[in-house]
Amino acid sequence: MLASLLELGLYLLSGVLVTAVVSLAVLIYKTKPYPDITRHKDEQFYLDPNTIKTVAFPSIEDTPALKLSVIVPAYNEENRLPAMLDECLAFLEEKAGREPDFSYEVIVVSDGSSDATVSVALKYSKKHGADKVRVLELVENRGKGGAVRLGMLSSRGCQLLFADADGATKFADYDKLAEALTSLAPEWRHDGIAIGSRAHLEDDSIATRSFFRTILMHGFHTLVWLFAVRSVRDTQCGFKLFTRTTARKLFKSLHVQRWAFDVELLYLAEHLQLPMSEVAVRWTEIDGSKLTPIWSWLQMGVDLFMIWLRYLTGAWRIAGSNKKD
Repeated sequence: MLASLLELGLYLLSGVLVTAVVSLAVLIYKTKPYPDITRHKDEQFYLDPNTIKTVAFPSIEDTPALKLSVIVPAYNEENRLPAMLDECLAFLEEKAGREPDFSYEVIVVSDGSSDATVSVALKYSKKHGADKVRVLELVENRGKGGAVRLGMLSSRGCQLLFADADGATKFADYDKLAEALTSLAPEWRHDGIAIGSRAHLEDDSIATRSFFRTILMHGFHTLVWLFAVRSVRDTQCGFKLFTRTTARKLFKSLHVQRWAFDVELLYLAEHLQLPMSEVAVRWTEIDGSKLTPIWSWLQMGVDLFMIWLRYLTGAWRIAGSNKKD
């Protein structure tokens, strides 16, 4: 009887393993090697609220027309967005007043928001002018990575920064990132990434975080190191600065559109051996996070493994590169 049960158990286990392997193989086989960057017609234009006219967004393939583009992905951020934009625009306006050669734009990307995010952002566009503040309204929710990518592909800057809509990072730390990036890449045609990092705050955050969340954090860091990125301590801080050339390379190759997109970006950067610098920034936890502790971490864990596996097998490839691993 026992032998029969063991035999049945082994039979079922082998069936599950075979099914899993076949499913994984099919998933990899059906994966497109390069991302299909879908853009609805309405997403190709922004509204100028002062002239009530729609204007076509430029392309990242164009020659840059200003110093800095700030991409702000926003999903249902009507409450947190105003404080972030107030701080961001006050800093940029003051900097532009001090430095005649400094020019900027802020692109708020509403990621299929169902609240008043678009209306809030358009008020800033009306106040500051559409040359400085533009709103890219996505027809459907793409995920944070998808929103950042479309914002990047619609920008005009020599340098491109993405900053979270919650305002957790102090915007004045842009100067620290810009200094680090300029040391890596003196011109926009050169490659370079300056990565805002909260790694120096880790001990303090552990002291205030629950044991369960601490375990999840360490588990995620371990998976990142095993499957993806080994040269960057904090992959998830929403404050990263790219040269235009680097942004063009990375965001045209980006597949992951949700929370783990930062990891894929840095994975690609390591594979391409792009110059990177991790810069300590100030950071404050803001209420209203869209991350759900268990589900989001599980989803990111699966994404990390699939990033590694798909690039390893050549199912995903880097646009403009012959590298398949």
